[in-house]
Amino acid sequence: MNPAFALPTPALEHVADFEFELAAPLEAGVSALGQRRVIPILAGVVDGPLLQGRILPGGADFQLVRHAGGDGFTVADIEARYVLETGDGARIYIVNSGLRSGPEGIIARLAAGEPVDPQQVYFRTAPRFETDAPAYRWLMRHTFVATGQRLPNKVRMRYFKVT
Repeated sequence: MNPAFALPTPALEHVADFEFELAAPLEAGVSALGQRRVIPILAGVVDGPLLQGRILPGGADFQLVRHAGGDGFTVADIEARYVLETGDGARIYIVNSGLRSGPEGIIARLAAGEPVDPQQVYFRTAPRFETDAPAYRWLMRHTFVATGQRLPNKVRMRYFKVT
């Protein structure tokens, strides 16, 4: 390997904060893999240095809640799909996949609607964007990560571009 060409070290650049308003979960039932649920996304707000707008109604978060290996942790495999409408009218389709995990007792408190310190729950996702709007095509040329917090009727997330 040529030492003159050092590999870049990734960094994170804050894109925006997302806040989603949610309906009650629709429990689809238990399978051999875990508890299936669909959580409708009613609306939302996006505000940040690189992206602003609103989340349109009609999206949903599709989850598989599983107990990972009997070690006292609960894991939710997450795949949310929704549409962001920017302030200038562009529409961006987003698929946000990841994990939310934590000790069973903490996750039970979340499910009961109790406030939980987001530091006690691992909630990370990798959003992907799709749009034909020229001003936002940069979203399809980068990798993104997000961190989140589940609240009783909403989710707060912070999106970052990996530079």
